[in-house]
Amino acid sequence: MRRLSPRSPILAFLFAACTAPDSTMPTPAGQTPIGPTPTGAQTPDGTATDVHSCARPREVRVRHVALDLQLDFDQQLARGTATLDLDRMDPRAPLWLDTQGLAIAAVHTADSSRTPLRFELLAEDPLLGRPLRIELPGGLDRVAIDYATVPGTQGAMQWLAPAQTASNAPFLFTQGQAILTRSWIPLQDSPGVRVTWNATIRAPAGLRPLMSAMQSGGNERDGYTFAMQRPVPSYLIALACGRLERREISARCAVWAEPTVVERAAKEFEDMEHMVAACETLFGAYRWGRYDLLVLPPSFPFGGMENPCLTFATPTVLAGDKSLVALVAHELAHSWSGNLVTNATWRDFWLNEGFTVFLEQRIMEHVYGKDRSDMEIELEVAELRAEVATLPPGDQVLHIDLAGRNPDDGMTNVPYQKGAGLLRRLEQNVGRPRFDAFLRGWFDGHAFQSVTTAMFEDWLQQHLLAGDAQAKAAIDLQTWIHGPGLPADMPVPKARAFEVVDRAVADLLQTRDASKLPPMADWCTQQWLRLLAAMPADRALLAELDRARHFTATGNAEILKSWLELAIAADYAEAMPRLREFLLGVGRRKFLKPLYEALLKRPDGQARALAIYRDARGRYHPVAVRTLDEILHWAPQ
Repeated sequence: MRRLSPRSPILAFLFAACTAPDSTMPTPAGQTPIGPTPTGAQTPDGTATDVHSCARPREVRVRHVALDLQLDFDQQLARGTATLDLDRMDPRAPLWLDTQGLAIAAVHTADSSRTPLRFELLAEDPLLGRPLRIELPGGLDRVAIDYATVPGTQGAMQWLAPAQTASNAPFLFTQGQAILTRSWIPLQDSPGVRVTWNATIRAPAGLRPLMSAMQSGGNERDGYTFAMQRPVPSYLIALACGRLERREISARCAVWAEPTVVERAAKEFEDMEHMVAACETLFGAYRWGRYDLLVLPPSFPFGGMENPCLTFATPTVLAGDKSLVALVAHELAHSWSGNLVTNATWRDFWLNEGFTVFLEQRIMEHVYGKDRSDMEIELEVAELRAEVATLPPGDQVLHIDLAGRNPDDGMTNVPYQKGAGLLRRLEQNVGRPRFDAFLRGWFDGHAFQSVTTAMFEDWLQQHLLAGDAQAKAAIDLQTWIHGPGLPADMPVPKARAFEVVDRAVADLLQTRDASKLPPMADWCTQQWLRLLAAMPADRALLAELDRARHFTATGNAEILKSWLELAIAADYAEAMPRLREFLLGVGRRKFLKPLYEALLKRPDGQARALAIYRDARGRYHPVAVRTLDEILHWAPQ
């Protein structure tokens, strides 16, 4: 990162911002002192407390955010103004906002007078950031905040150098989930607070900004404008900017990517419109206008992110055979579960992800057939069982307690796969037609709302199980939602397409002759993953597999990740250069975490892992860095 020149006007801006009033600012005469830093934000309807926000939306709630930002790729910062429209339930209360690593230059009224408002940034909390407290004169319901992001902040923004992109041009993307949007916008960063928003984004010539909203106008010279007219939680406000091109899939679907990637991506995701249509058939109208997809550079930390109107996706799903497009089905399904109906706190995360995995599985069955869906469910449940065995009991619970912890700690397979298992069990219990009607009622009845686990339990009793003693007795909801472990009645299909794989595995383990395996193209990704999951950490057997089917050279990231885990366990030296290349080239946490953990199990694993991580750490998003720093006991060099 280029350091700021002592004479830089940006440095002057940041310095001025950092000298804003602090928590020792005296209370004006005649006013009641404002209390200490909040310990949690009660949701506007009072149904839950979000321990990961310092906002007080029951007193003053932000209802609209307007952004006007300039992206500075040289300094790696964004600067401009956020204008907030407010609902003031308590006319005497100040406005509390969440911030992390923001330099606040000024707070003022949003009218032409620009009257300064008293504000203070309170002490930094290592998890929550710095609360911003703004005093509000009587009757004021709109404020403007001039600010800049601070280079080097471990927040939502990742600035990529040209060498880290396919187009050899700089790139920026944000990843706000769970509590990182506060690192680039001062707002009430809680999923229980929904806002409409609009933005004007200015970027250097040749770089195209995109956002998680409908583009409303603008151009390269004056800035591109975006508008989201539906209320969304803050973590769904997303921004990307780079050298990007677009390919139309249908009247409402398009793929965006860097020029050298866009054709391949458009081919891989050509079924997007079919997926949207399938969702509408199954779950009701699509309410977000467009459904576009942006393929990001490899450092993106997740498989995908369900930003409204514009899914962000990792390039690691570009397998060339559509075998990994379940990711698109997953992010699309979030348009109903997560975006339309949102977890009110991160403790309720399973209401986003468990529902979405269930919907994803239904989409895949509808578009690609039951065999494909059954294979994916069987593999996912196997991964869930393996992970649950490593988790403490408290982390095996759907309604997880995350007080005092980073909400990322709850992003295990439990909310995803255990949550989906609960919905499959309910469907199995009452039948698909009845359960589908229940799901539609849930989405329609809570559209554009944030919900809690208690709200779901009440709705479930009233709208699905009421009057059906047999269905109610057939499932132990207390164990499923509030208990650790996996219930004995977890439904797992038996995929017919795995039968041929299991026979091949038995033959391979007996004969140790991998030449009998079919060509790679004859099996889908899920079948090869099934085979690799059954392989022992046997160096000689891995060498035979590699000779016959060239696993080390595969371009399929899912297969490669499973292969490299095996190679590490078997100390198969021939794959180690590919391991280093892979860990340096991708940023997806799903791949990074198990591979570094596998290295740590080797006698010399700590040294080997750190040797790679020292070179790779700067390429990873802060979401991945936080996880890996903890695993590797990273100490700054």
